[in-house]
Amino acid sequence: MKCSANKILLIATRQIGDVLLITPLLRSLRRAYPQAVIDVLVYAHKGGMLEGNPDYNTCIEVAEHPNFNQYQTLFNQIFRHYDLAISTLSGDRPLLYALAAAPKRVAIVPPQRWQDAWKRLAVQAWTELDNHNTHTVIQNLRLADLLGIPRYYDLVIPQATNSVEKLNKQLPFTWQKQAFAVLHLLPMWHYKRWTVTGWQQLIQYLTQVGLRVVITGGGSQAEMVYINKVLTKANMAINLAGKLRFSDVAKLIQASIIYIGPDTAVTHLAATTGTPTVAIFGPTNPLKWAPWPSNYTENKSPFKHKGTQQVGNVLLMRGIGTCVPCHQEGCNKHKQSESRCLEELDSTEVIAAVKKFLYFVQS
Repeated sequence: MKCSANKILLIATRQIGDVLLITPLLRSLRRAYPQAVIDVLVYAHKGGMLEGNPDYNTCIEVAEHPNFNQYQTLFNQIFRHYDLAISTLSGDRPLLYALAAAPKRVAIVPPQRWQDAWKRLAVQAWTELDNHNTHTVIQNLRLADLLGIPRYYDLVIPQATNSVEKLNKQLPFTWQKQAFAVLHLLPMWHYKRWTVTGWQQLIQYLTQVGLRVVITGGGSQAEMVYINKVLTKANMAINLAGKLRFSDVAKLIQASIIYIGPDTAVTHLAATTGTPTVAIFGPTNPLKWAPWPSNYTENKSPFKHKGTQQVGNVLLMRGIGTCVPCHQEGCNKHKQSESRCLEELDSTEVIAAVKKFLYFVQS
């Protein structure tokens, strides 16, 4: 399907990390439609990963669970304002947004079931969701294939003109000259967490080998409590949680020697910067959700299903157990569950992997 379009709506109503993973598709669209107006529809407060991105015009926000007035406001913004709508999601609401927005539509659709048949009828072209073996970046780029436009695989990091000045004020050392590591401790969901003791011992090791340690994170009370608990035995680390935008975090990670974090949006961001990135993964399927290494351009998922492995600047550190990855939300199958594979991942194993990775990237 080759399609001309002067106004395009790209629908990406998911979490912050997912918004980052649409940027290769967004770049593909901008290169193919250099004169078009390209807007992006995201959930409210989830557009930070698009700051400074030159490939779109306007970021439109909608609540995750809109009320009637919020729906009305959104439909006033998008109703038949576009020539082409592209949904990167297979759910009901994104397809309804696409239907409202434009006469031409392409989308990811769920595997065929009678109750979802309308979704294939609602679009001119579709690609079926593969939630097991296809990485999200590649899944999104299949939408570019449907449009008959070239793929661009690079994720685009957020950027702001004043990040250097902001970091100069926040950091008590010459961060552009002195070696340091960046750690992000807390993922959104409990089942993706590593242990407090593990983080404490890792920080102690990094400090002993001469690295300053900078901690990033959100500003929620729960995250601050968790970080402060880690810092009771690792108070040499510098805590910048809640003080930085994603654009500032990207600039910080770019200047660091190494980044280490769990399965979270900032880990995806770190991989994109090209900085050596250690991703501590437990139950999550790496074929679908592993961080996308910098400069990786193959039409296949970067990582294999099992085992600790390195691809480019990313070291994927796996939890302990033959069940890993189970693709479940922890051992109890809910977002606040513990995951034994991460609870039993000893700091000595992570430190050994980090030590080897540091030697590799510095040699």
